[in-house]
Amino acid sequence: MADTVAQHFRREEAPFVESATGWIQQASDEYRPILTHFLNPRQQYILETLVNRDDELKLGLNGGYPGAEMQRGLIYPAYFEIGEADFELNLFDIDYPTKFTELHHGQILGSMLAAGIDREVLGDIITDGQAWQVYTTNEMSRYIASQVDRMGRIKVRLNELDLSAHLIPLNAWEEESTILSSARLDNVVATGFHLSRHHAKQLIEAGRIQLNWNPFERPDYQLAHEDVISVRGFGRVRLTSVDGVTKKDKLKVTLAVLHK
Repeated sequence: MADTVAQHFRREEAPFVESATGWIQQASDEYRPILTHFLNPRQQYILETLVNRDDELKLGLNGGYPGAEMQRGLIYPAYFEIGEADFELNLFDIDYPTKFTELHHGQILGSMLAAGIDREVLGDIITDGQAWQVYTTNEMSRYIASQVDRMGRIKVRLNELDLSAHLIPLNAWEEESTILSSARLDNVVATGFHLSRHHAKQLIEAGRIQLNWNPFERPDYQLAHEDVISVRGFGRVRLTSVDGVTKKDKLKVTLAVLHK
């Protein structure tokens, strides 16, 4: 099945398609829910597409708060009833001396990765402009708390919170409908951040771009549904949907932009 299904996605997505197919098969064979690690929006879309092929299974997604970008998936038999606890999420408050210093998203993520923490066990990192919180998997929460006591030169402490105590994120995604001549990477970056195509191409070729959290340097690459592009110094842009084609064969799309 994996070989047939993989044809509908990109070649480089084949390993994830294979993993997702295995999770689905396991949920079907064992008649029980299967919980994934944190998935990015593109992975969520792929998994949802695959689960929808099986009428006896459903997919739940939860990242801890409405609109979460990184979410855990729960594949479960249709007759099961699931709740928030089934997603096994953990929320940490990052305690640091707010009067004397500042933290930044990249600094927090970079410090956690440098401590040997896998990206797949980390959910969203959110702020209200001063306080910071980070979602993790339950199973790795103790290890993470024991390993992270500094972020850069800033001494920190991770305090576990109830999931209901999450912040209202300061930086919200802004959606806009627009027309594109193509779904090329450089075109979407240029449109999302109001840059020239030349400037966007320079950023990509300079290694300042990540596509779905992986370094990427191909300006002509064709993007697909729920691809997320991170642009160092600018923020992120997501291709939320392709809504049709104009009479002049241009693409009607919806982009979501998160400015840094």
